Amino acid sequence: MLEKFLPRTEFSSYEDFIENYRVNIPENFNFAYDVMDEWAAQCPEDPALHWCNEENCERILSFAEIKRLSDKTANALKEMGIGKGDRVMLILMQRIEVWTTMLALQKIGAVTIPVTFLLTPKDIVYRCNAANVKMIISVDMQEVVRHIQDSLAQCETVEKVCIVGERIEGFIDYRAKVEEASELWTRPTGAEATAITDPMLIYFSSGTTGMPKMILHDFSHPLGHIVTARYWQDTHKGDVHMVNADSGWAKFGWGKIYGQWICGATIVAYDVVKFNAKHMLETIERIRPTIFCAPPTVFRFLIREDISHYDLSSIRHCTIAGEPLNPEVFYEFQRKTGLSLTEGFGQSEGTVLLANFKWFPIKPGSMGKPVPLYNIDIIDENGDSCEDGIVGRVVVRDAVAHPPVGLFKEYYMDEQANASAWRNGMYDTGDTAWRDADGYYWFVGRSDDVIKCSGYRIGPFEVENALMTHPAVLECAVTAAPDPVRGQVVKATIVLTKQYEASEALKKEIQDHVKKVTAPYKYPRIVEFVRELPKTTSGKIRRVEIRNQDKNQ
Repeated sequence: MLEKFLPRTEFSSYEDFIENYRVNIPENFNFAYDVMDEWAAQCPEDPALHWCNEENCERILSFAEIKRLSDKTANALKEMGIGKGDRVMLILMQRIEVWTTMLALQKIGAVTIPVTFLLTPKDIVYRCNAANVKMIISVDMQEVVRHIQDSLAQCETVEKVCIVGERIEGFIDYRAKVEEASELWTRPTGAEATAITDPMLIYFSSGTTGMPKMILHDFSHPLGHIVTARYWQDTHKGDVHMVNADSGWAKFGWGKIYGQWICGATIVAYDVVKFNAKHMLETIERIRPTIFCAPPTVFRFLIREDISHYDLSSIRHCTIAGEPLNPEVFYEFQRKTGLSLTEGFGQSEGTVLLANFKWFPIKPGSMGKPVPLYNIDIIDENGDSCEDGIVGRVVVRDAVAHPPVGLFKEYYMDEQANASAWRNGMYDTGDTAWRDADGYYWFVGRSDDVIKCSGYRIGPFEVENALMTHPAVLECAVTAAPDPVRGQVVKATIVLTKQYEASEALKKEIQDHVKKVTAPYKYPRIVEFVRELPKTTSGKIRRVEIRNQDKNQ
């Protein structure tokens, strides 16, 4: 399958990879037809999806079964009035219907809007009205259904709500509709056919700095994830690929559908409501994935569960993304498993931008080096390239003149956000970093998160790295707090591990610890202990909320 899209699939070095990687984009490419239906024709009985849940129920679906169900789903959706260009919101966690419905919507040419099951009524109303959502398809969880019911009166464009699971009065029984539908589906032609530039997918940003933005991808987007899956995650045909990601997150697109199925892997659908380290480790033992990916927080909890008691021998490659990697997590996981954590960096706006690849050694804590799709640079306030060692903004150069496959098209209906992100032919990621002499990139923080204290510029991540090496710190967020003398000072908001209790003595101990681990001027002058950190629905820390609370005190 890779040969269909890549003139070359093997590369001798990173330099060879950067110089010679190319993607062929077939005319009017559509992932559902040109990848999934092709696999169903070539390898119909090969496993495509391995679904499991908290009760250890399991179901394995072949490529042929995925095609059959996606065709039936496309017919059911069309019968319910969904056509090309219509927007459908999915609140489906990791039910099998996520995959079959996303494929069905692509076959129709409708726009998929995945969201997390953690949304409140206010969140649902905002998203439905912003995106002109025509239909909601949701799991049958009581709280989610109640939130939808409480939202509908204010959702101006929603015409139908389908529920997967228990029948609920007033809503459409989605599984029954799909079961009744025909298996015969023909790829549309003419005006109903999809073009490569048609809208396919809208993600809502995590909202770490303000209201969520609508991130619009077209039908070429899945091809950008070949690099994500094949060359960063090292995915091959026959691999069993397990990623910790709810379907409402862009990480789902990174690790649970596009690149992995282009490579012919089996995707693990780990359909759980609440993360439990013990259950995840037991599931890994039973499912035996060959590739595993999760954010650093998950690895921290797996390590604390005493990972040595579990058989992880099936895993040959581990990747890590979603938030910066603390080197301490890297070394401890490696000591206990022998596996290295291969970090990658990107956003909902694109595919993997920077990553650690097999052709060069990992520097723990580094994002790695640029992928060949993107002309990555670090620039200063004047738009000039920064020298090595200088912190600046991470940008994609030539993004307008030569749009990279996989990069988003625009912030939908948001002129202000587009003007801020797309400047001088570049896409500005809004993240800051620096590059070392070997070409490795090191994350500093979101542009808004950088702390300016007494003339120093301090990145929150480097202080968080130092904090995480203290055994009392389970999670932390470092922010700028207002100070009448210094302008800003470093503040650490900390969630403690179970073995420790908050005290003035512990604050002093942690401050002294940071002074020893990193440059003394970076130590947190303010330390606050909390039960939990404010987070977005996708689990990212909302430092802006901490900053706003401090401003209002």
